[in-house]
Parts: sequence; C-alpha cells; structure tokens
Amino acid sequence: MAPSSGSALALAATLRALDDDALERLIRERQIGRQGIRDYFDLAEALLDRTSIQSALSRLDRPTLALLAAAGELAGSTGAPTLEQLRLTLDTPAPETEQRVARAFAAGLLGRESGRVVPWDAVVEQLRAWPSFGLPSGTELRSAPAPAALEPVSDADARFIDRGAAERAYGTVGIIFELVQALRDEPARRVSRGGLALPDARRLAAAAAVEVDELDVMLDLAERAGLVIAAPRAWTVADEAAAWLESPRLDRWRILAAAWRARLPEELRELLHQRAHAIWGDGLLDYLDWRYPAGRDWVRERVAIVLAGAEKLGIIGSQRPSTAGSALLGDGAEAAAAVLASHFPAEVDKVYLQHDLSIVAPGPLVPELDRRLRLVADIDARGLASSYRVTTASVTRALIAGETDDTLLEFLAGISLTGVPQPLEYLVRDTASHFGTLRVGPADVAEMRSVIRSTDRARTHQLLVDPNLSPLALRELDDGRLASRFTPDIVYWSLHDARYPVVAEDAAGRIVTLRRARVVGESEPVSDDTAAIVVARLRDSTGSVAESGDEGWISRQLELAAKNKVAVAVRVQMPDGTEQDFVLEPAAVAGGRVRARDRKSDLERTLPLASITAVEPAGD
Repeated sequence: MAPSSGSALALAATLRALDDDALERLIRERQIGRQGIRDYFDLAEALLDRTSIQSALSRLDRPTLALLAAAGELAGSTGAPTLEQLRLTLDTPAPETEQRVARAFAAGLLGRESGRVVPWDAVVEQLRAWPSFGLPSGTELRSAPAPAALEPVSDADARFIDRGAAERAYGTVGIIFELVQALRDEPARRVSRGGLALPDARRLAAAAAVEVDELDVMLDLAERAGLVIAAPRAWTVADEAAAWLESPRLDRWRILAAAWRARLPEELRELLHQRAHAIWGDGLLDYLDWRYPAGRDWVRERVAIVLAGAEKLGIIGSQRPSTAGSALLGDGAEAAAAVLASHFPAEVDKVYLQHDLSIVAPGPLVPELDRRLRLVADIDARGLASSYRVTTASVTRALIAGETDDTLLEFLAGISLTGVPQPLEYLVRDTASHFGTLRVGPADVAEMRSVIRSTDRARTHQLLVDPNLSPLALRELDDGRLASRFTPDIVYWSLHDARYPVVAEDAAGRIVTLRRARVVGESEPVSDDTAAIVVARLRDSTGSVAESGDEGWISRQLELAAKNKVAVAVRVQMPDGTEQDFVLEPAAVAGGRVRARDRKSDLERTLPLASITAVEPAGD
C-alpha cells in the first residue's frame, strides 16, 4: 500500500526544513539506506513505508505510542490537534506532552504545523491495525497499567550478593587488563560479520585465561570505557588504555563501571535507576515488555548485553543489585568504588622468588611493580596470587628495553621476600653475557632482505638445521652470516617465537625495539557514513530551504500527487501579477507544465510550472 501523498508531501517539506544533524540522526535511527534516495520525496516515501514505520514504532515507549494513537483519533474527528487537546486527552502535564511530541517528531512519525500536531496517515493506519497483530489498541496504550511494584533486595541477600559481586568485579578487571595487554602486542582480526577471527579469539582467550564465548562481553565493556576500538578490520587498543593500565585495580574498575553506566541505553537508564535497590529479574523484563509493547526482540537483546556486563562488573548478582551496584546507579562511580574498596584485596609490593625461576605474588601487585615484572618475566598463572616465570627470552626482552644484569638483579632483590636464588642470578648474568650475540638486521646482500649474525658459529649452525625456521629459507654466506629473503621483522619474530635470544638492529648496528605488525593501520579509512552521504545528496537535489518556490521542488511535489492520485492546493501567479489558488488533482507533469483536473470547476487545466509559486496538500 502506497503512503498517503498528502503525508508524503508534508513530510518532504518537513524534512527539507531540518538541519543536517537532525536529518542524519533521523536517517540513522530509521536505518534508511542510500539506494533509491534521490531527493526529499524519496526519503519521505521511504520513511512512510509500512515496514519502516512498524520498525520505528517498535522502538517507541508506551507513552509516546499513546500520544501518536490519540493524535490520530483526534485528527480523524476534529482535525489536527493542538498540544492542549493532546494534553487533555492524555491527562498529562504540558512539558511531558511536549517531550512525547518531540520524540515522535524526531523519529519522523508526525509533523508540526501552526501550533498543531499532524500525524502521518500511514502511521495512524499502522497503529489502528495493531490489534490484528496481537498488539495493544490506542485505548489499551493509554489505560493498561504497568506491572506490579518492585520487590526490594533484603539485607541478607545483599550481604551474600556483595561477596560474589566483588569477586567477579576483581576478576573482570584482571581479564580486561590481560585483553588490553594482548591487543597492545597484536591487534585481533575481525571477520566480515563483526566477530573475532577464530585464531585471534583463541589467542585472546588464552591470554586472559577465559573461555572464548566470554570475550564478547569483555570486549564490549572495554570498548564502552574507550580502552579498545572495534576498527573495520580489527580490534585495536585506544590511546586512553595506557593510563588505565597504569592505574590501581580499583580505579580500573571505577572507569569500567562509570562507562557502563554512561553508555546505558536511554530506555534502560531511568528504569535501572529506579531499580537501584530492587530485584531486576523477570520483573524487569515484564516491565520492559509493557513499556515497549512492539519491541520485545530488540529490547531483550539489548537488555541481555547490559545485564551480562553488569554481572561481570559485580553491579548485580543473581539478578539483584549489589551494594556497589546500587551506589553506582544512584550516586555514580566514585561512590560505588568507595563501597567496593573494602572488598578488593590490598595491593602488595613484595614477591617470592623461587629456585625453579618462578615468581609468586601473594596478592595483586601495585601497577608499577607489575609493569616492570612483566618486562623481565612471563605471566604464568593469573589470579589473586599470580605467578611469573623468568626465561632467557624474558631477560633478553628486558635487556632490549634498556635494563642491565645489575639493574635487573637489584630490582629483583628489592622486591623479593626470599632473596635472589642462585639459579635466577646465574640465568640473568649468563643471558646478559650473551646479549646481542645473535642479531637480525637489514641485508647488504643482493636479492636478500635480512641477515642474521652471531659470534657463536654453533648457534648459526643450529638455526640452519632448526625445522621450525625452515620457512625462512636461511642461506649461509661466506662470512658465516645467514641471509633470508624475508624482512628483518619477520625473521626476528620467527626467532623470538622459537625462543632464541635474538635482538634486532638497524643498518648502523644499533639495537632497536620491534613491535609486531598491526593488522590495520591507524590511518585506514572507516566505512562510508550512509546518513551523511544521503544528506549531501538531498541538499544537492533542491538547493537551500529558502528557495521554497524553485521549479524542481514544485515539480516533484506535483509528480508525487499525480502518482498517488490525490489533490493538492496550488498557488498560481497570473499574467497580471495577481495570485490565484486552485485545488487540483494532477494527472501528469511534463515539458515544464502540469495537467490536472480543477476540483472546483471540474475542468482540466494545463499550467506552466514557472507560474506555480506554492504547492501544499489539499484539505478534505
């Protein structure tokens, strides 16, 4: 069924008067694609498509739907209603009535003209058809009561909830910390549907010690906090992540929780604030089903994401808000962090160094200590009492970063509760003595891109026969060096991953630090902004809003009226300079003229478009 031409004409004029930002918001909210949208009339018809209208109605709350239904009923009996008529019909305060009208107007579901609210015919028809789809009628939208009152959380439940919530909050901060660290080392590729590529998903899950199916909610929390970025081709780390990684664990939680609260969808923010001390559970879903009668699917999907994040952050437990969660919803993240502080274990600055080269932390380490310890040792096990392991490769990593054997041993002695075991001291000294003896740098040999040099000929022979390095196609040169046709970074990471104490150098022989190649460049262009493209096309189609009488605009109005066989009111400038109004039923527009039946005289008229100064939908 085609949309009413009168509505389409009026909506096109409304759209033309909007500023660019409002137009872009409308196009995004209504999910209008760019195909087939040449001008405001095409956009108006797309917005009045019944499928598009139903999608838009499904995202409106019950009070706004009730206003739309009431506006349609009043328009059918007494004409387009005023705000005061709507206020009296709905028995709502004037500011609330205005808010509902503004919400429906922003969604492209009604117009405003001369102090009156103009509901589009297609919207009215769709709402009238709702009962046949099992959806509430206009009367039910206004009168059906909300679900039962909220059930408060008892003190006994709160104490039980708080213990589990604090444990989850503590664990989630640690998991996101490891995810950010892993993404900083190497971005994670995204597949075409937006999910993680399986190899990268497994890598991140292993780094954070979680199941693969937990990654989505953790990445969502990190993205909300601005720590990671879902670029078109990969998950990457944001610049803000550096400061977050250096913060105490409680501050990390505060930032995550504040972002969760700030990014709550509009339809949930006020509702969850009301339920800051009440059970969520099925009661929450029942209320949302009532509040958004046509939005069950999208509402429940969005709620599931929000609740999953709340559960991980300890904001709720068993569908009940924790004490910290109640503080977060009621007073903000600072108040919530103050509540949670007593439940988080204290950070420590001492560790146990073991003879087997492992390091055990009896609690969460202070950020600066953890950062430096990760430089000299690999994380072995994560948890309240984490463990690390010192290896030749990890000591080499620290040496590349500028440490020496003396500074490393001094650091380890300063944080140890058990002194520095002899095997650990020997490993550090021995690695330092061989540091820089195996190097990868740019080639100075024809047809080769990198060379490996070592003072230990046995080591270079070992590289030649190592099957793990066979893809590098290493070739021994006359001077004992090894050459490869691959770039120095590829050769370096191949040796590093094979656990050789390798360093990278530049052409001058200076040791340099390499980072793994990023999957996407920071300058990679983002995907097209459909809304901005459509708005630019609209502006080009008819010129500025001030040019209300231009021939192209008038022609498209008359074409639309002819297409849908409805009457329009036109104003024509006569040869003597006077203006005359006609109510016409256009039949065709061609050759700079419109052929139409004059409703009043029942005669056919042919008028030049250049003489028509205004076109409006005709009244009944």
